[in-house]
Amino acid sequence: MKQLKKILVECAHLFPVPLYANEGKKTEKYIMNVAPEKLRAMVTLTGDSIIHADISFKLARPPHQQQKTFINQDSPWKLQQVQDAANHLQQAINHIDDVDATYHFKTSDEVMNVVGNILEALQRARTSLVIPKKKPIADLIKSRNMKSLAPNLSEDLAVSFYLQSHKLIMAVYQLITVQGSMRFDSCQAEATVQWLNDVMPLLCAGLKLCQQLKDKISVFSVYKDFTVESRSPSALSY
Repeated sequence: MKQLKKILVECAHLFPVPLYANEGKKTEKYIMNVAPEKLRAMVTLTGDSIIHADISFKLARPPHQQQKTFINQDSPWKLQQVQDAANHLQQAINHIDDVDATYHFKTSDEVMNVVGNILEALQRARTSLVIPKKKPIADLIKSRNMKSLAPNLSEDLAVSFYLQSHKLIMAVYQLITVQGSMRFDSCQAEATVQWLNDVMPLLCAGLKLCQQLKDKISVFSVYKDFTVESRSPSALSY
């Protein structure tokens, strides 16, 4: 487990929020834009929150004016994905810490249970960053984060910030009526987030290591007389 814990602690120390002796609160700035004047944002990200953003985009409805709005430090936009992933990573490390260094596993089921818990926590951490939770446009418009925008947008407009793998993505949704039917127009811009670029490979390495250990124990446990003490020297070398 030592090698696995080393990977996970290194991963934890890269997160921009307090996690496993990491103080977090890193600040990064991004410029996000699409085409001339269609969508542009200057974003400051600290920890798990956008503390400042200067946003402008072109309205889809005539006369296609530029819409401007801002996020300021008094009312930050929270990226819940960051804290969710951090919580799951902390759980994975806790599962390792819960096993005393001097403890000797007696059965394969014991090992499988611990490794399974770690694997599930890491999968949840990765999923939090890779697969953002999608919301209907109506829910986005009414979301708490939309109240961070000043001036507030009209009820046919919505802005969304989310993480997807190693990128910060900003999307603008506009409800428009065409020949009596309503549809929405969308546009998005993205920026590469360096700490995510560093975190994702470590999460994948941790998942791979867990899966390898689980597979090895599964192979050995098919033998009825298997105990952890009877394993091959490399079976638990993780």
